[in-house]
Amino acid sequence: MHIPPRVLTVAGSDSGGGAGIQADLKTMLALGTHGMSVLTAVTAQNSLGVQGAWDLPAEAVRAQFRSVVDDIGAQAVKTGMLSSAELVETVAELLAGLRVPVVVDPVGVSKHGDALLAATALDAVRGVLLPTATVATPNLDEVAQLTGVRVEEEADMRRAAGAILDFGPRWALIKGGHLTAGRGSGDSAVDLLTDGTEEHWLRAPRHDNRHTHGTGCTLASALAAQLAKGDTVPQAAAAAKAYVTGALAAGFRLGAGIGPVDHGWRWRGAH
Repeated sequence: MHIPPRVLTVAGSDSGGGAGIQADLKTMLALGTHGMSVLTAVTAQNSLGVQGAWDLPAEAVRAQFRSVVDDIGAQAVKTGMLSSAELVETVAELLAGLRVPVVVDPVGVSKHGDALLAATALDAVRGVLLPTATVATPNLDEVAQLTGVRVEEEADMRRAAGAILDFGPRWALIKGGHLTAGRGSGDSAVDLLTDGTEEHWLRAPRHDNRHTHGTGCTLASALAAQLAKGDTVPQAAAAAKAYVTGALAAGFRLGAGIGPVDHGWRWRGAH
């Protein structure tokens, strides 16, 4: 009997299915792992934006986590939307007891610009959540929100990574997808993975496709899935980048706004 590697996502629900828990579980399945979930929030969300969001009680988050970890276990954990200081502190406390890779995606805003992290929770993210991370995966807006460092060109990404590493994660993966083409990145989407000593610049072609909802969740989940399969952090980041690049290229229209990346692009290509 083959038992796939187990990956746990601790994140919010996206009712439109493009990001959040839904994107995480699709990604984990696509990469050959068994995804499990701890729901932290429910959103009313579609291709146009987030119409409402409701946090779950901390005790519900704690109970879900213990139910999964104490019985099934996990070989990697990924965190996403943790919108309040109480939820950040609760999840950080739970993660501190684990001895498996943890990918922290410090979700700040949605693709549509909707705030998903209370300003009062920022100190908790910096002080207790990021120190639990094997890899932290902020985009450029989240870097600015957490550190005040604004990345205007590719050369600034090294300084951004250093500011994130100062909060305690072992590795920082600075996602440069929002970097304007021509600011040192040419026509490629570039990310920087570093532990402060090693540097890995991950490049992929930019795709002219506006349907990019869920890219951050998908990358972090792909990274966690690869770590659960035994990859090193640099190997996992490269594989996650390749998967997300394909999903971005195949992103499709859904509703009247921004559609999702295609988590099943490899399967569809094979059929």
